[in-house]
Amino acid sequence: MPLFKTGFSRRFNLLLTLAFGLVVLPPTLPAAEAPRLKRADSFFGVHFDFHAGPDCTEIGKNTTREMIEDVINKVHPDYLQIDCKGHRGLSSYPTKAGNPAPGFVGGDPLRLWREVTAERGVSLYMHYSGVWDSEAIIQHPDWAAINADGKANGNATSFFGPYADQLLVPQLRELAGVYGVDGAWVDGECWASVPDYGAAALASFKEKTGITDVPRKPGDPHWFEFLQFNREAFRNYLRDYIAKVKKTNPKFQLCSNWAFTDHMPEPVCAPVDFLSGDYSPQDSVNSARISARYLARQGKPWDLMAWSFTTKPGKDGATQKTAVQLQREAAVVLALGGGFQAYFTQKRDGSVRSERMPVMGEVAKFCRARQVLCHHADQVPQIALLYSTAAHYQRMNSLFGRDHSPFSGTLEALLESQRSVELLGEHQLAGRMQQYPLIIVPEWDYLDPGFREELIDYVKAGGNLLLIGPAAGALFITDLDVTKVGATSSQPKYLAVSQTLVPVKDAAQAVKPGAKAKTLGQLHAANDPSSPATPAASVAPLGNGRIAATWFSFSRAYLENHDPASRQFLNEIVRELFPKPIVEVQGSKDVDVVVNRSGGKLAINLVNTSGPHQAEPILESIAPVGPLDVIIRQAKQPSKITLEPAGQPLAFEYRSGEIHLTVPRVDIHEIIVVD
Repeated sequence: MPLFKTGFSRRFNLLLTLAFGLVVLPPTLPAAEAPRLKRADSFFGVHFDFHAGPDCTEIGKNTTREMIEDVINKVHPDYLQIDCKGHRGLSSYPTKAGNPAPGFVGGDPLRLWREVTAERGVSLYMHYSGVWDSEAIIQHPDWAAINADGKANGNATSFFGPYADQLLVPQLRELAGVYGVDGAWVDGECWASVPDYGAAALASFKEKTGITDVPRKPGDPHWFEFLQFNREAFRNYLRDYIAKVKKTNPKFQLCSNWAFTDHMPEPVCAPVDFLSGDYSPQDSVNSARISARYLARQGKPWDLMAWSFTTKPGKDGATQKTAVQLQREAAVVLALGGGFQAYFTQKRDGSVRSERMPVMGEVAKFCRARQVLCHHADQVPQIALLYSTAAHYQRMNSLFGRDHSPFSGTLEALLESQRSVELLGEHQLAGRMQQYPLIIVPEWDYLDPGFREELIDYVKAGGNLLLIGPAAGALFITDLDVTKVGATSSQPKYLAVSQTLVPVKDAAQAVKPGAKAKTLGQLHAANDPSSPATPAASVAPLGNGRIAATWFSFSRAYLENHDPASRQFLNEIVRELFPKPIVEVQGSKDVDVVVNRSGGKLAINLVNTSGPHQAEPILESIAPVGPLDVIIRQAKQPSKITLEPAGQPLAFEYRSGEIHLTVPRVDIHEIIVVD
């Protein structure tokens, strides 16, 4: 229907939207809009936010059509995400449904962002802080979650109060119906949620569980049950507000930042349109390695957001990351099939820092060159590393906190051994274990009994299972055909590897192998090869498959020292169980290997991870790696092999079901494509 531009009509449309949730077309959008991609089809974006506060009295003063056009012209994004409400809870546009920041200059900046992006065919998403809303609590103290000490939380709203119905849902409807934006990236959600001791929450907890003695701290009886109750309260909150917004604005696309990711490692159980998260601004390569691997099998469109800057200055005081640094962070994500975006701050008046856009323009060119081969590519099952939902929630003392220490060191060691590894939860593995030649259970001390039995069935049917550490090994002690000797100890031991002794300072367990078990390596009692020793690892047949365990913990120690001998020992066990992966790469430890299928072709991603990226916040350059010797196993001789995205033909030899070739060098990210 035609849009009326009178002030009365605009106010009438707004009232209809807020009061009744009716979908009203944005009153000032241009008549002709260019087509825009849905988030499911989007590949590359830019995120801006500034968390408007009481100091923001001139929002919009420098927000111009030329500024927005400049971003689009330099970066050519599929979408932009801009600030509309940060954690402080003050909105950076003149909202009628929420709490606007103190001052605006030159009209409504959000309307201008929408007009320009719509004309240019660029989708527009909002950065919106959800659970975390400090202003809502200032104005409505009864909306706050209550801490264990009985005091109101100053940031986290309660899932049992009216916040969602009275502010969150009306404001998202305003954004969708009045402004016509495409969706919202809702921040401050699962990771900002807290256990709630408010009267309504406790009454519900007692009713649903029958538990009357409410725990107040870790170690109290029913602590786990109380956390699980609050986790489900978050899920209900998420499902409820998304459903309400979708009922009135079905095309509005929503994401809850970090929901159903490695922050909240569980099946998707809410009608989110896509998954996303902003990984760590420091040690970003390792952070992205984990998050991307978990997201890749969640069954939803996904992307990850890099911070374009660090919170720890570099040697010269710089905080802006370089183009090559962001390109490498992007490569980690692209290699696993995801979309990519990067975060740039807005100024306190809401304008963007245009001088930083050329860096993002270089990153965009890098990513676009790889889009066809990478976006939505499927990983070829090789090694599955278990990120156990059950074990994670058993050990966490917050609702959706993150502790990767049981597996992150093991993951890094496997990747630095050029192993193609997926990070999978129970729901991602159940029913499809047989697709993986090797499954690794890291240092978890609990598994759901049904899942444990499925792992045993997998091995008996011909699979290979590796358990890392005494706690995981203890869950399968009978199947491993070993007997414990004494208790688990944290006394220093020494791992014998290639005629050297490596100190092991974490937990270790002495075992005595049975008739079927084979010892792999030795753990010595002292830094002396003649000292008493027990098996460092063992392997035993089970049905048609094999089951192995290391009898010392690995992950945390490897994170501390990245000891090459320890990595070698782990890789030797992996080779024992899985001797012929589809791809082998030799020549550098500083290259991640990801084996995909893209467009029906085998696509082997090589990501250069060299340099001090764990310790140095800013990298001016990245040294190339190579040459790399590559073996690819496949039954049929290929017609050609190219190195993409340059389209460089690679010479190869094919013999006995193996392709042998050399990649001269990898600057940041190269893809071997087998035709």
